Amino acid sequence: MAHCAASQMSVAGPVGGGSSVRRSGFKAHTVNLRGHSWAPALTLDVKTPNTRSKNQFIVRMSVQQATSPKVAVSPLLLEDAKEPPLNLFKPKEPYTATIVSVERLVGPKAPGEVCHIVIDHGGNVPYWEGQSFGVIAPGENPKKPGTPHNVRLYSIASTRYGDSFDGRTGSLCVRRALYFDPETGKEDPSKAGVCSNFLCNAKPGDKVLITGPSGKIMLLPEEDPNATHIMIATGTGIAPFRGYLRRMFMESVPNYKFGGLAWLFLGVANSDSLLYDDEFTKYLKDHPDNFRYDKALSREQNNKKGGKMYVQDKIEEYSDEIFKLLGGGAHIYFCGLKGMMPGIQETLKRVAVERGENWEEMLSQLKKNKQWHVEVY
Repeated sequence: MAHCAASQMSVAGPVGGGSSVRRSGFKAHTVNLRGHSWAPALTLDVKTPNTRSKNQFIVRMSVQQATSPKVAVSPLLLEDAKEPPLNLFKPKEPYTATIVSVERLVGPKAPGEVCHIVIDHGGNVPYWEGQSFGVIAPGENPKKPGTPHNVRLYSIASTRYGDSFDGRTGSLCVRRALYFDPETGKEDPSKAGVCSNFLCNAKPGDKVLITGPSGKIMLLPEEDPNATHIMIATGTGIAPFRGYLRRMFMESVPNYKFGGLAWLFLGVANSDSLLYDDEFTKYLKDHPDNFRYDKALSREQNNKKGGKMYVQDKIEEYSDEIFKLLGGGAHIYFCGLKGMMPGIQETLKRVAVERGENWEEMLSQLKKNKQWHVEVY
């Protein structure tokens, strides 16, 4: 599959990587898509002294621009490929990209920090919604001296056109991984997540080694533009769904006019932990017939039994509708920490039994029909 994708997408070599030509004879900053060449219309100058203020403007503008009916995107040649691009850059030959901006997404009362990181790949690492980038933090692997750090995968939180709608950037939604000693309760910086802290501490203009894109399980099925998509996210698992929803509701994509139902369930700790809430609230206002948005705030809401409200409790609340939609061919997606799935599976099984249905058979059928999409980490 990777060879098939590579044959349709010719991708430039690493910028600043000391190699201007790769195996396919690419030239930096020009992408050849199925015989069509295009040069990006916008060049981000990350060396200008006021870069920080410019760059921090990008994410906020992307929300504001949604006030227009739809945002024009380019180059539309990114729609031409019939297969997703896969593993164009591998761990031994990563692409040297550039940090555009790093912005804290959560409020002061959120437990932990989540950052929105925009990365300029110059249009040379094309991807589809639902795929992931690998990131290699600088420095060497302490467990294998002399070798680089292991690749860390992050779901891409933007559409293929990026937050600036020009096909030159990709965005990540990253939670800063900190370690607290269970006995003392104190933070131990030596055990903090190397890659997440590198990304959250990055400054505009910093270089970042990326691999990929990878993944096919979370690709948005677009054969039926009127399909129903039920998205269940916990925390940074929101990333692929932000990409889906921007493609559905924010961007003007000639060959994908969404007319179905997108239903998002987002589970976070509290209101300050909500991610991209402004964007989702806007879609709710602008597209009330095509978008539903339900939040499970575990530290602020209670479920019907008086316990904390988790996404599985919200699923149970709407279980009749969800089961009917799945029976009608709806796609259902799960993304977030792997600890989310047992509770969700138990809830779905219990609801199925109450409805007189066999959950194992139903799940088997959903998987067979390619309606069931899971990416947990």
